[in-house]
Amino acid sequence: MATNSGFKPRRLALALAVASVTAAPITWGQGGMLEEVVVVATKRQQTLQEVPVAVSVVTAETIEQAQVLDIKDLQTLVPSLRVTQLQSSANTNFIIRGFGNGANNPGIEPSVGVFIDGVYRSRVGSALADLPKIERVEVLRGPQSTLFGKNASAGVINVVTAKPDLDAMSGSVSTTVGNFNQWIVRGDVTGPITDNVAYSLFASRNERDGYYDNLALDTELNEINRWNYRAQLLWNPTDRLEARFIADGESLDESCCGVANLVDGPTGNIVRALGGQLVSNEAFAYEGFYDIDPTNEIDTNGYSLELNYDFDAFTLTSISAYRTLEQFSTADIDFTSARLIFPPNGDRQDTEIDTFTQELRLAGEADGFSWLVGAFYFTEEVDTKGALTYADQFRPYADIATQGAISLIEQAVGPVLGIPAGTFFGAGQGNPAERSTLDDDTLSLFAQVDIDLSESLILTLGLNYTESDKEASVAVTSTDVWASLPLDQLGLPLPPENIAALQGFQFLPPFVSYPNAVEDGKSKDDETTYTVRLAYDVNPNMNVYAGVSTGFKATSWNLSRFSRPFAEDIPALFAAGLGVPNLNGGTRFADPEESTVYEAGLKAEYESVAFNIAVFNQEIKGFQSNIFTGTGFSLANAGTQSTDGVEFDMKWAATENLRFNFAMTWLDPLYDDFKGAEGIDGPTDLSGTQPPGIPEFATNTSVSYNFDLLGAMSYVRFEHVYEDEVQVVENVPADVASREINMFNASMGMSWNNGLSFNLWGRNLNDDEYLQSAFPSVAQPGSFSGYPNTPRTYGLTLKYDFGM
Repeated sequence: MATNSGFKPRRLALALAVASVTAAPITWGQGGMLEEVVVVATKRQQTLQEVPVAVSVVTAETIEQAQVLDIKDLQTLVPSLRVTQLQSSANTNFIIRGFGNGANNPGIEPSVGVFIDGVYRSRVGSALADLPKIERVEVLRGPQSTLFGKNASAGVINVVTAKPDLDAMSGSVSTTVGNFNQWIVRGDVTGPITDNVAYSLFASRNERDGYYDNLALDTELNEINRWNYRAQLLWNPTDRLEARFIADGESLDESCCGVANLVDGPTGNIVRALGGQLVSNEAFAYEGFYDIDPTNEIDTNGYSLELNYDFDAFTLTSISAYRTLEQFSTADIDFTSARLIFPPNGDRQDTEIDTFTQELRLAGEADGFSWLVGAFYFTEEVDTKGALTYADQFRPYADIATQGAISLIEQAVGPVLGIPAGTFFGAGQGNPAERSTLDDDTLSLFAQVDIDLSESLILTLGLNYTESDKEASVAVTSTDVWASLPLDQLGLPLPPENIAALQGFQFLPPFVSYPNAVEDGKSKDDETTYTVRLAYDVNPNMNVYAGVSTGFKATSWNLSRFSRPFAEDIPALFAAGLGVPNLNGGTRFADPEESTVYEAGLKAEYESVAFNIAVFNQEIKGFQSNIFTGTGFSLANAGTQSTDGVEFDMKWAATENLRFNFAMTWLDPLYDDFKGAEGIDGPTDLSGTQPPGIPEFATNTSVSYNFDLLGAMSYVRFEHVYEDEVQVVENVPADVASREINMFNASMGMSWNNGLSFNLWGRNLNDDEYLQSAFPSVAQPGSFSGYPNTPRTYGLTLKYDFGM
C-alpha cells in the first residue's frame, strides 16, 4: 500500500505518539535550530514529531553530502537497517532490527516492504535504481502491516521523490568522477506547462569498472553499468483535485558478483589436478578464477497515477500502478576455472514479473479524532525459467572426489541397467529445462483512528484484514542419470556410510513437478493485524508513548529446483504413481510469518538538542528462512525468532555551524524455537541460540561543520559506522566467516549563489574489510566461500543548479 502526500496535516497533539528517530539526520534552520521535517509514514502528512510510528528519516541534503546513490547505501545512515547483497544485484536482502529475507528465490517476497511514491515494489530488483531527485527516505521500523499490508512484517522503506513545480522552472545537471573509473551523469528539470499543469524529468547514467578480477578470462567483476529515468506530470485543476502521473524505468547490465574462497577444502586439489585454478583462503584478494563471468541484467518499468480529491469532510486518494520486471542472470556456481558447469550460461535464471496494484483511501477528521479507511488490491504474475547442466570436467572431478567409486559402480551396474560407459555426469546432463510460475491475488482492508482522550493523551487504534491467494507451479526436466540411481537398493558391497557419501553427489535427482494429483500448488492465507498505541504529552518538549503492533507475511513458495514434496506427501505421491527414484522430503513452501512488537519510548526536543529512546520486544513466528546448504537452498519456517532491543539517538546543534548526530541500536536476538535448521554439519536444532548476521551493537556517528569560504557556502562532514562482531551465517563456522564493521566516510563541498557546487567525497576511507555473506562452496565439501564488501571508493561531484 501507499503513502498520502495530499492529506492536509492535522494540528493535534499527535506529537505525543512519536517514535524514536534513529539515525535521522538533522535539517538545520537558522541559528543552529532544528528545522521541521514532514513525513507521510502513517499515510497522512505529519511532522516528524507527530508521526506515531518508529521512523528514521534521511533527508535529501544528507543523501547528497554522504554520496548515497541507491537504497542499499542507506544502511550506513540507519543503524537498525542492514542490506546484504548476494550473488547478484537482484539478490539483495533488506533487514530491519534483525528481521528480513526475500533473496535467491522469486517466490519469496521481502519481509521489508519498499514503496516509492506510494507504489509497492514487490521484489528488490525493481527498487535498485540510482535515487532520483528526492525529498526524503523514511525507514519505518517494526511491523507495519496495519497500514502497509501483507509484506511489511519487519518494516518499510518509503522513498518520497520531489513533485513537479507549478511555480517556476528549475533543475540541475551533475557529473561525478571517481576511482575504478567511475563516471556518473545526472540531470533533472521541472517547471510549469500551464497554470495548473507541471512536469519533471530525471535521468542518470552510472558506469564504473569492476574491483574484482577474474584472472581466468582477464575480465573485471562487480562493475556498475546502469541507467534510469523518471518522468512526471502534475495536474492541479482546482484547489480540491490533484493528479500525479509517473513513468519510470531502469536498465542494468553488469558482471556481478565476485566470490572469495574462505577455506580451500580437499576438493581444491581436485580442481587443480584438472587444470583449474582458484585463489585459496583469501577473503579480500578481490580476485578469482571463473570460466564463466557472472552476469546480471535487470529491466524494470512502471507507470502510476495518484489522484487526491478534497471533499469538505474527507480526502479521497487513489493510487493505481502497473510494473514489469525482467531479470536475467548467469553464474559459474563452482567459482573455479575448472569446467564443471556447462558454459556459456552456467547456472541460468530468467524471470519476468508483472504487477498491478490499486489503493483507495478515505481520510478525514472531526472534533476530537481523525480517521482513515482504505482498501488495497495486489495482483502479480511470476514466470521464471532456468537451467543447470554439467560440463566435460565434472565426471573426472567426481571420479577423483569419490576415489574412482563412480566408475566402478558404472562398470558393475551399467551392463545390468543398460547404462553405457561414460554416462554418469555426462556433459549436458543435469536440468536442461526448469520452469516455475506464481499467480498472486491479495486484497487488504484497513482502518485507523486517532482519538483525543484529553488535551495530552491520544489513543491510536488500527486494524487490517488481508486475504492472499496464490497458485504456484514448478516443472523440472532432469537428465542426471547418476542422481536417479537408488544406490541403497543396488546391493553394492559398501558400508552405509560410503553409500551416504556417494548419495551426496546426487545433486540433481529426478523431480516431481506440481501441481499434481496430490499437490495442488495453492495457498490461501487470511490474517487480521492491528495497532494499539497510547501517547502522552509530558510537557511541550517531551513526549512518551507505548503500544503494540502486529504484522503478517503470506506464504512463500519455493520456485526452484530445490522445491521438494513435504515428507508426509511422499507416500501419497507413490500411491498415485508419481513417485520417482531418490525422492526425498523437503518443502514446497514456507508458511506465513506473524510478527508482534511491544514498544515504549521517550522523545525530547529543545531548541538545539534532541534525544530519543525506544525500548522494544519484537517477535516473528514462522520466520521464513532460506539458507544455501552447498548443494541447494533450504526454505523453512523458524518456529519463533525474537529480539529485545534499544534504539537511541541524539542530535545537537553545538553552535550555529557545528552539528553532531549520534545513533545507536542494541539488539539481543534469539531463536526461541528453530528445529530442523541448516547447521554447519547439516540439519540441527538452533533453538536457544543467537541468529547469525545480526550485530548486537551498531552505531552511526557524524559531525559536520558549515562555514563561508571564498564567497561560497561550504561544509565538511565526517561519519563513522560501527557494527560489532557477529557470525555471518549459521552453516559456516564463526571462525571462518564473522563480520565486524568499523568504517569511516567523509565529504566536503562548496556551493555558490550562481548555482555551481562541488562535493569531494569518500566512502570506506579506511578500506575496512568484512563479509556481506558466506556459504558452503557448491559441491565442494569442506570448502567455504563468501562475498566481500566494496573497498574504498572516492570521487568528485560537480553540479550546476539553475532557476533556483
